[in-house]
Order: sequence, then C-alpha cells, then structure tokens
Amino acid sequence: MMIYGWQGRTALILGAARQGLALARFLCNRGVHVILNDQRSADQLSQVMQSLEGCKVRWVLGGHPLELLNEVDVVCLSGGIPLSLPIVQEAMHRGLVLTNDTQVFMEYVPCRVIGITGSAGKTTTTTLVGRIAQVASNPPARAWVGGNIGLPLIDRVDEIMPHDLVVLEISSFQLEQMTQSPEIAAILNITPNHLDRHGTMENYIAAKARILEYQTETGIAVLCREDPISWALRSEVKGHLVSFGWNRPEDGSDGVYLHNDTIRLLKDGKDAQLLPIRLIELRGSHNVLNVLAACAISAAAGFPSSAIQAGVDGFAGVPHRLEYVRTFHGAAWYNDSIATAPERTLAAIRSFDKPIVLLLGGRDKNLPWQSLVDEIRKQVKHVIVFGEASEKILKALRSNGDDCQSFSISQCSGLRQAIQTAASLAEPGDVVLFSPGGTSFDEFRDFEERGERFREWVNQLL
Repeated sequence: MMIYGWQGRTALILGAARQGLALARFLCNRGVHVILNDQRSADQLSQVMQSLEGCKVRWVLGGHPLELLNEVDVVCLSGGIPLSLPIVQEAMHRGLVLTNDTQVFMEYVPCRVIGITGSAGKTTTTTLVGRIAQVASNPPARAWVGGNIGLPLIDRVDEIMPHDLVVLEISSFQLEQMTQSPEIAAILNITPNHLDRHGTMENYIAAKARILEYQTETGIAVLCREDPISWALRSEVKGHLVSFGWNRPEDGSDGVYLHNDTIRLLKDGKDAQLLPIRLIELRGSHNVLNVLAACAISAAAGFPSSAIQAGVDGFAGVPHRLEYVRTFHGAAWYNDSIATAPERTLAAIRSFDKPIVLLLGGRDKNLPWQSLVDEIRKQVKHVIVFGEASEKILKALRSNGDDCQSFSISQCSGLRQAIQTAASLAEPGDVVLFSPGGTSFDEFRDFEERGERFREWVNQLL
C-alpha cells in the first residue's frame, strides 16, 4: 500500500522507539489516523509522548491488545518488534499490510537510494560511502545518510530532492517487511546474528536476501567474494553484479580488489588504481574489507576515483567500533561496544598483535561462542565476563577443562565492575578490549549508551 493512498485511513504503529515516532510524525502530517501502541506505561513514556505533542496520535500503552486490529488498515513495526509477537501474527493471519519506516521511506523518496546490509560492518561502510558521496556531490545536490543509524530519514524525506542521493543502512529487522529494493543493494556478509529474533540461519539469510529480491534488471547488486553466504546470493541478482574481495575477480567481472598495497577497480575489462591502502586508518583486516566494500559501492554508484580517495583519506571510523579511548598505566583501552555477536568480537581480537584483556558479556542472542573461544586461546591473557550471558560464556570458555586454559577468567556482575577488574589486571603494553559479543539490553538502552558509559568510566580511572 503506497503512502499516497493512506489519507483518512488508520495505521497502527507498534513500538514507540525512534523509528516508530518518526513514522508517527510523518503519517500524522499526511492525514493518517495513527494509533501508537507500546507495552511500556505512560509514566515510562512521558518524555516520548511529549515529543509528539501537536500530532493527533492515540496512545495505547501497557500491552498489545489484539482488538486494536479491528480498527486499522495497516500495521507498522518499529525495529525491535518481532514478527513472532502475537499481535503481529494475528495481523498476518488477517491479511493486514505490514510495513515499517524504511519501507515507507523507500516508497516516498524521490531520488536514487543505496542500501547496505550485512551482519557486520554496516555502519562503518555506510558512513564511509556517505562521506564519499558527499565529496562527489555537486551543489545543490546533497548526499543523505541514515536508516538504521542516526535519525530516521523519514523525518527528512520532504527535504530530499530528485537530484540527491540517499545512503541507507538497513537491518534484517527492517528487511523482513520490505517489498522494495534500493537501486544499488549491497550485502557485506552474513554470519550468525540475531538468531534470538529469526530463529534459524535460514530465516536470517532470507531476511538479508530481501534487499535483492525486488530489484529489476536496471539494479546493481554489490556482494562480497570472501563471504560464502553473501557470495552464494549472486544467483539471485537480477541486474548488474559488482563484487569486492582480496583478489582480482577470476572471471574478469566488475569488482574491487587488493594488489601490491593498492585498492584497484576492474570495470568493463579495464583495470585502474583507486587508492593506496596506506590511506586506510582503520584497524583490522575486517575494516580493510569494509573499505573495499565502500569502494565497490561507490564505483557502482558512478563516483569518481578522486572522490573515493578523498573520502577514504582521513576516515577514522565511527564511535564504539574499535574506538581508542585512552592509555592507562601503559595499557591501551578500546571501545568496541558495537560487537553484539561473537563473530564481531573475533574480528576485533584479530585487529591486535599485543596481549589482550577482554571484556565479554551482555545478553546472548542464541549464537555460537566456540569459534570465538578458539581465537581467545591464541591471544587473550585475561577474560572478564559480565552480564546475563556470563554463565553461557563461562561454559564455552571452560569447554576444554580448567587445567588447560592459556588465559585467566574473572566474572563480574556488570560493566562498571568489569572495567575496575580490567584496570587491576592490565599491564603496560596490554590492550584492554571491550568487545562484548552480546547485546546491551540487560544493562543499557542500546550499544551506544553502553559504549558511552564505557568511555566515561574508563576516563574516570585514577
């Protein structure tokens, strides 16, 4: 159902988080009757409710009564709302339209859209592509960056012009309801993540693959040759394929690769240098792969090599992603709060060649920990576990028996205690790595709040 046909209809928005609030403002301004439903109470949402003053919103709080469906035409899901929620299941049973802010934005936005998804590296890659796009844009044209990061762009859609460009980070949660694909769609990688939400890897892969599903022969798909699951989706590509990876594409197809310390682009059979890798300031091979992805996406969008080089040069990353915090008593402390899955922690560990004191924990997402444990045995000297997932992580860490461990283990109740313990264990020359591998929801609102608290408490160490 296109937004143009919504006037006078009733939309139920599930979840009063930033995405739901932004969509509520958008729909109210277009004559849609909005019901905002959240399981939290009015006391818990008092500030949120004030932010929508002036919008004709009917609030239903404290639960998700099924009878709400009797009076609505469409159901809009905020990012944290699972399809398994009973009211969502009932809506699907009744054949009601399901949508979200990203889908509505895609239907309404008048310009080209680059959509980027993946299990890891989305925000870094999206931010870098946005930076390159801004360099490449000729005023009055503008490059807009958002989606699953920053402010929901549905809040700014009326400012976006046909000659602009949007770079959109899209999560699997958002893709579940989407029936529209961006003109340029990138899948960076697919590794186990969010299985507490999707249930199985098959469901998770299917959600990610939806970013390609609605492309036409005029679309461009960008896939990673180094990721088996992402690369296997090349058979689903309806338009043009551009790839990225360490080595030159063997079949001579369009793609980005590394050669002799330079990033190169193979396009239409012509091979050209894009930039030397010495310009990359980000730590770790996984971040080099993120830069290769950004170069491939930028090339697919038609950005000149000068803009790509200028965008990469000086890019130091985004907060909470292997972010250097301080050196304390000779040990370097890093904030990698974005690591909400063991695979991301594994990549973070591999970014360092020094002894590591690792802070690991939070809330588990029903993900495997064994590969991470194998990597921990190679380089980590102390592991400090905290939060809800502590016992599960401890079980994995001790899977080979206490007598054959190459590292020590400490258990803490929360992050602040874990920081204090790390400060007492770290020695000069060590790296103290906060890369938890679990979500923040047992103690914090999101990974950003968790990362901010980590930074604050580390800087308070005396």
